[in-house]
Amino acid sequence: MHPRILKELIEEVSEPLAMIFEKSWQTGEIPEDWKRANIVPIYKKGNKNNPGNYRPVSLTSVPGKIMEQVIKEIICKHLEGNKVIGNSQHGFVKNKSCQTNLIAFFDKITSLVDKGEAVDVIYLDFSKAFDTVSHDILIDKLGKYNLDRATIRWVHNWLDNRSQRVVVNGSKSCWKGITSGVPQGSVLGPVLFNIFINDVDIGIESTLIKFADDTKLGGVATSLEDRDIIQNDLSKLEKWSEVNRMRFNREKCKVLHLGRNNQFHTYKMGSDCLGRSMAERDLGVIVDHKLNMSQQCDAVAKKANMILGCINRCVVSKTREVILPLYSALVRPQLEYCVQFWAPHFKKDVEKLERVQRRATRMIKGLE
Repeated sequence: MHPRILKELIEEVSEPLAMIFEKSWQTGEIPEDWKRANIVPIYKKGNKNNPGNYRPVSLTSVPGKIMEQVIKEIICKHLEGNKVIGNSQHGFVKNKSCQTNLIAFFDKITSLVDKGEAVDVIYLDFSKAFDTVSHDILIDKLGKYNLDRATIRWVHNWLDNRSQRVVVNGSKSCWKGITSGVPQGSVLGPVLFNIFINDVDIGIESTLIKFADDTKLGGVATSLEDRDIIQNDLSKLEKWSEVNRMRFNREKCKVLHLGRNNQFHTYKMGSDCLGRSMAERDLGVIVDHKLNMSQQCDAVAKKANMILGCINRCVVSKTREVILPLYSALVRPQLEYCVQFWAPHFKKDVEKLERVQRRATRMIKGLE
């Protein structure tokens, strides 16, 4: 049923829905319709003909999502009250974001580089993280964190016997059962994933920080002893992945070497050596081995200019009332995303960003 219909009929459907929600909570049973999902593939990057380059977003029942919101509030209240989720997690956590993740991590890293230390940062990539969450292990962890039995029973039944089908341009696949994972696009999914991955940094000596499944590890790498500490931490993470049945995509795990006296140590995960990188896209921000943010400024200016060019070609009216809202909605977010972290260091980089704004001003009739 379309959400618009539910909204228009809110006075008629609210009471029967409340009765269904209450019955579901009391018995732990979930209507079959709430366990079904239409999968819409969202393109990420790479070859468009490769299904692996799409994110599977689950479109589920709207009343089911309302019930998920109720359960989520119960779980989040418990997690916050007992301080269950560690400080290293910045994804789907109140008052934290990509920006706090980047600033918290690189505040430590840059202070070490400023002292003349060599620093190695390892970007870790889980393979299909949300889709490979083991239901049994997740339910065990909910019990270890002392959630009440009624909530655990409801979540267990919500995860059990789910099914999904892919919908593309009106064509639908047949229904298939789901044996693992938390649905991407659901209300409960992110909270449950945070609980699942919460203990990944237990016993880790280096600095580890997460944004959902995006994980990075950093530490001093001046001496061989320093290198061994980082390598031991990688071995612990590899062991965690085996125990929790969540594999690392070792080809995408990269090492970024920072500092003038860096010896470019080699690191391994299992039997595979990790590749080196001169620059990595970290939560949408390009961080290079020089930490000067010039590459990020280039990328932002290029994207912003591309959008401005599109506005200039496609929008006939150039009045202030038309262009200014478009600039605020489409261009400014490009210039401002996490800018507190990557603020340009050099005058030439500042000038690149200022040119974008001057170009936008010249487009507006009367401000040429």
